[in-house]
Amino acid sequence: MSTKYPVPDWVQPEIFLDVLKESVKGFSKFKSFKASAALAPGENYATIMLRVNIQVELEDGSEKAVSYMLKLPHQSEMFQKMLEANNIFEAERTIYNTIVPEMEQLYREEVKFGAKSYDLKNAKTDYVLLEDLAPQGFKNMDRREGLDQAHTEAALRKLSQWHAASVVRVVNIGPYPEKYSIGFYKEENRPLISQMDESMAKGFIKYCETFEDNQEYVKLMKSLQPKITDLGFKISKPDASGLSVLNHGDFWSNNMMFTHDSFDKIKEIYLVDFQMPKYGTVAQDLYYFLLSSTKFEDKLTKFDYYIRFYHDNLVENLKILKYKKPLPTLREIHQSLFKYGFWGYITAMGIMSAVLVDPIETASFDNFFNDSEEGASFKSMLHSNPRYQKHMKLLLPWLLNRGVFEEH
Repeated sequence: MSTKYPVPDWVQPEIFLDVLKESVKGFSKFKSFKASAALAPGENYATIMLRVNIQVELEDGSEKAVSYMLKLPHQSEMFQKMLEANNIFEAERTIYNTIVPEMEQLYREEVKFGAKSYDLKNAKTDYVLLEDLAPQGFKNMDRREGLDQAHTEAALRKLSQWHAASVVRVVNIGPYPEKYSIGFYKEENRPLISQMDESMAKGFIKYCETFEDNQEYVKLMKSLQPKITDLGFKISKPDASGLSVLNHGDFWSNNMMFTHDSFDKIKEIYLVDFQMPKYGTVAQDLYYFLLSSTKFEDKLTKFDYYIRFYHDNLVENLKILKYKKPLPTLREIHQSLFKYGFWGYITAMGIMSAVLVDPIETASFDNFFNDSEEGASFKSMLHSNPRYQKHMKLLLPWLLNRGVFEEH
């Protein structure tokens, strides 16, 4: 486990007192307290994740172990600049405390989307505090291996429930706060996004040039490189002409947790990390997930099947929620995927490289952005990774043949 991010001094037992009174029946007093890094390098980039383990004594004298997941901001200058323009902690707390309950209520709470959230008094920084799902048997699957068909279908089924509820919520309650319509692609973030795009694209194209029969798409990628940030802003604008949903926005394998029965059959899936929600086209979540997180053998051979599976479940859930407007057709979903195909390129160049890289100590938020020696080494490992290159050799011709590299 990385020790790169120490536990802040203010994370002490006393600040969890109200949380324990709320969540632990018969709570009497603390017995022991420990906070430590929860994830290995490369398993989470946007925030610091701590697991807080507390042994408590109950009113009857017995003891009980409880644990929580505490999400905190990096203290680097780069991250603080991003928070000033786009407070992902405020956005996520609103999702957990307001949006998720509203959506679950639409299903009369027969559908659950994720962990319970708690308010933490006297926190010294931004934070998100959640119940720890691990004691309930929830776990991530191997991101490098990719999800098999059963886990992919479970994820798409949950995503369709989320998307359907997000659509009906607008009808019943009204528009989402403006921050979810704009998302990460807001003008205040343009310098940061541009810096990351430029840094990532250089290394990405460099390694694509080593592939055989690369001439056609490398030439197109080079011509698109100066426009990547502008194109990202373009495809992020809300489009009233198609189906709009509240995208999870960061829907990859580590942001979903599964439980299994004794026969290894999937029992439940919960979603985590609602830091980047974005109201807009379904193409964002679909490309982001299917290209980044499915098994190599299934990534393209089952792509259209997975889209149909998602559509069937989306329509089913819209009917369950008594959606009165015209139901989206499968053709309309595919039209959105072609119209917003650049999400596929952004996924392949960005998150997919992080999903497929081996755990390394230099895997950090800052190293995505800077061109220091450590940052350059990290991005080199992202793109030179043989696993990633295997996936890219498959994806690039597919993206080319779908017209993703044509002038926008």
